[in-house]
Amino acid sequence: MLLHRTYLALLTLSLAFISGARGQEAVSEKLSGENALVDVYVIPINDMIGKPNLYILRRGLKEAIANDVEMVILDMDTPGGRVDVCLDMMKALDRFDGITATYVNEDAISAGSFIAASTEEIYFAPRGKIGASAVIQGTGEDVPETARQKIESYLRANIRVMTEDDPYRSDVIRAMLDADFELKIGEEIIKPKGELLTLTAKEAVKEYGDPLQPLLGAGIYESIEDLLDAKFGAGKYQIKDFKVTYSEELAKWMNTFAPALMGIGLLLLFVEFKTPGFGVFGIGGIVLIAIFFIAQYIAGLAGNEPIIFFVLGVVLVLVELLFFPGIIFVAASGLCLIMGSLLWAMIDYWPGGKTEISVDLLIDPLMNLILGMSIAVFGALVISRFLKGSWMERQLVLADAVGAPATTTDSPQATDGFVELIGKTGRVIAPLHPAGRIEIDGIRYTASCGVGVIEKGATVQVVSQGDFDLIVEEVTT
Repeated sequence: MLLHRTYLALLTLSLAFISGARGQEAVSEKLSGENALVDVYVIPINDMIGKPNLYILRRGLKEAIANDVEMVILDMDTPGGRVDVCLDMMKALDRFDGITATYVNEDAISAGSFIAASTEEIYFAPRGKIGASAVIQGTGEDVPETARQKIESYLRANIRVMTEDDPYRSDVIRAMLDADFELKIGEEIIKPKGELLTLTAKEAVKEYGDPLQPLLGAGIYESIEDLLDAKFGAGKYQIKDFKVTYSEELAKWMNTFAPALMGIGLLLLFVEFKTPGFGVFGIGGIVLIAIFFIAQYIAGLAGNEPIIFFVLGVVLVLVELLFFPGIIFVAASGLCLIMGSLLWAMIDYWPGGKTEISVDLLIDPLMNLILGMSIAVFGALVISRFLKGSWMERQLVLADAVGAPATTTDSPQATDGFVELIGKTGRVIAPLHPAGRIEIDGIRYTASCGVGVIEKGATVQVVSQGDFDLIVEEVTT
């Protein structure tokens, strides 16, 4: 798996230079116009490389694509981190057609150096450093020798692909990765064998060869504003706000439990539909589903569209239950919208036609959706089948006694599931749409009608017992 993902990263690295060239042309065309400003997104990449960094980058790039931003700059200060997340971030950068750049402020070490190298341009703060990119395991140990040799062999095979636009970058990357590689330009040995390359800002921008070209860096600047002033000219650009509006660490935790949030939320909404009025189950279900969508948004997956479709699906289900019971088509359409929106929220969709449609795109979201639905269905079965006659079911089904003090919610006929109530008549005290309340012999019960709506004051007869309530029909004279 490590070797496979390394192949992918190296291919992505080479493709990034091609897309960057297209971005340079677009910027040149825009600057040729009068009063034109180049739009720039600055995305922070800080601390250890992990899921929160991926979430920030992915969300920032999608916003940049959607808003036709010409340049994205990674404001980077990282000691490195997870290789798998690093590769995902490199792949995400390749989806952006504009100019990609990294401002090393102050460290781009290990995984950070690979992410920086996958951008078209690399700039440095005066104290910036980049390098030491050897792949190690999560435990801190070296990758097994055979796997390391395979990775480095493939790396050497890709050097020719990466040297077309930049004569030094691929060798510099290799020197950061391979301690046995000697980096030599002309007669000058930049890195001897036996150590990994780490460059300071001054070393990275030092020029070599004929004609002279910088080793790796495109320049040293005190700030990103100074960098942009030098690149485009003062007043020729505008930095678009990219704000981290939520805690990405919290999003990382919430996203881990996304299927559970989804499943329990749907279960609580199901219970709310089966009970009269609106109470704690409905509130709890809405809160959990909202947390699910928020987690997907922070992770750079969901936008506003899945939320809109989810709400529309819930509305259609309610319309069927309250106004057109028995039609099925309306509720079925609503359920399709609900399931589709939950799936959509977990898909890594990119604007501007950047989404690569494949089976891999759907596998994880489908698995999470199935897991969440399994939690909801299993919970419903437990409540409706295994808790019959329990205290929980009685709280859902039976209201407290009104009037007759001798009969309470713990009466024998309540515990036996209201079998003795079948055939009895009562009066509707809360309209059945289709669920509501009826009163029989001074006791109030939760009830529902199979078809239509029964208004308050109507006479009804109990015809059967449901999972959570009594099933009644209106008695007509």
